[in-house]
Formats: sequence, structure tokens, C-alpha cells
Amino acid sequence: MVKYKPADSQESPRFSGIKTFMRMEYKKTTEDIDFAVVGIPLDWCTTYRSGTRFGPSAIRDISSLTKPYNPVLDVNIFDYCSGVDYGDVKTIPGYTEDSYEEIEKGFAPLFQKGVIPIAMGGDHSVTLPELRACYKAYGKVALIHFDSHYDTWSEYFGKAYNHGTPFKHAADEGLIDTSKSIQVGMRGGLYTNADTKMSEKLGFKVITANECHKMTMEKIVEQIKERVGNMKVFLTFDIDFLDPAYAPGTGTPEVGGFTTAQALELVRGLKDLDIVGYDVVEVAPQYDSGNVTAFAAANLMTEFMAHIAYKKKCNEWKKVFKLVIIDTNLKTFFSVKIYF
Repeated sequence: MVKYKPADSQESPRFSGIKTFMRMEYKKTTEDIDFAVVGIPLDWCTTYRSGTRFGPSAIRDISSLTKPYNPVLDVNIFDYCSGVDYGDVKTIPGYTEDSYEEIEKGFAPLFQKGVIPIAMGGDHSVTLPELRACYKAYGKVALIHFDSHYDTWSEYFGKAYNHGTPFKHAADEGLIDTSKSIQVGMRGGLYTNADTKMSEKLGFKVITANECHKMTMEKIVEQIKERVGNMKVFLTFDIDFLDPAYAPGTGTPEVGGFTTAQALELVRGLKDLDIVGYDVVEVAPQYDSGNVTAFAAANLMTEFMAHIAYKKKCNEWKKVFKLVIIDTNLKTFFSVKIYF
């Protein structure tokens, strides 16, 4: 039975009430839930335009426009899933490593209980402490990384931690299995060609935007699924994966990106994977136009929820469609399981 679900927009208008994600109940619990939406308001690790500390509030505000039924996957999220808005984890303005400790501490109970966090940043540096918490529950995971940047610098201005370094540290700390991990959408100018080599050196598979634009979305999905195999996965989505025409509200935009339709097709194609955590990062609402970036992020997050519901729906059907066929002539029986 689903315990936690959003307010019914057929009974109260979507523009009313306290702003939580998708008008879900705000509750810090790990009991009786399948997923939890978590905000990470941190932006002091950006290297150009800051403002992603306001990303969670902007995404929550526009998320009331989203709806629970996903017609492509043919699933209503809250027919199968219970979820809450878990609120924001604690951050300490200006203190990166202290904030990382708080973020890791905030996510640990979710991963330990098997609750799937759906996080919203915050700049991309926040994925590192998320992965630290994830590792303590699951060990190494595969990483699916949608972005316009590699984020595998070793340091920046002599400092180890910023939004361009999380996956170098995640690899060095053994939090992810890079032989099963993939980065998709990288593009734009770089300081040197060495920036393109670090991911390869660390063991990531990379599909650049230039390569993606010569492929169908279906083919990209195939390569992602082939790469990660049956491993548990953490999926991280930097909103600047999208072209600035579709997501202007971000700190370091890069032209030549992807449409929201392409992004949704890619994400939907991954519905069968064993994904244990998600995040959407780098939404900076002060650079947005008509809330389109925050709305794109909110829709991606509802797609993540639909993943979880879709898998639960399939599991229920597998149980329902266990057929016992009796052969009256041979006086024997056997069972057949039908899988989707």
C-alpha cells in the first residue's frame, strides 16, 4: 500500500499550498517509502557563475506543474511508489569539506535503508559526497554521467574540490567502477587537450556530443546499457547537458547540446537498470528564462520516479503472471513465468 503521495490536484489547485516537490508530503523518514527527493543547496564550488544554491527551491516551485502519470512508460508513479520530499541536507556556506561531511551524513540513512534518493543541486561537486554515502551501502557502483563537461580535473587553483573535480576523486577513492561507467555529452572548448585524456586514463567510456549527434538516442542507450551491465548504478545529470536554448539557467553553459526531448528519451531508455541513486545538478535560476531550466530539471526528476514505479509494476506483473499449467493427460504440472 502506498503511504505517501502528493496532494490531489483535482481537489486543490496546483498553485496553492506550501511548496514541496510535486506537492509531496515533507517528511524526514526512511520508513514506508521507495524514494526521497532531497535538496542540496551548495554553490561555492562553482568556477564561473554561482547561484545553484537556489536550484532546489526553484525546482520545487515549478514542480507542481508535473503530473504523476507517465504515458510513455504507461505507469502512474503513486500507484506503485511511496515518496516524500525529504527537505534539504545541511550545508555550511563557504566550507566545502565540512559541507561534504554533512551531505554524506544526510544521504547515509537513505542508502542504508534501500531508499532511492532523487537529489537536486547544487553544483556538481555535491555528487562526490553522495557517492561516498552510496559506497558505504552498496560498494562500488557504475556511474552514468550526462554533462557537457568531464568533471575529472585533479584540482583548480591548487584546490582539490570544485564542480570540475568530483569524478576524478570518486575514481581515486574507489567509489565507482570506471570500467562500467560512462560519460555522455561532453563538448565545448577546453584549456588543453589534456582535459580530454583524464577520463580515458581513469577508465571511463566517453561519448562526446559530436559523436552523439551522429547517432540515434536508441543507439546511445544501447551503449550505456552495454557498458554498465548488471551493476548497481548512480545516475547524475548536469542540466548543462541540455543546450542553452533549452536550459539557460546554469552557471557554465555550452552550445551544441541536446534538446529536452532527446534527454527524456535517453533517460526513459534506462528504465530497466538497477539505479540506486539519482541527481540533477547545476540549475541556477537567476539566469533562467521563464523557469524553463528548473522545469526541465523537475521533469527529469519525475522521469526518475517513473523508473522506480515502472520496475515495481513489472515485478508485480511477474508475480501475477505465474501460471500453473496442468497437463491432465500426463498428470503433471509445471510453472511458467512471463517476463516483460
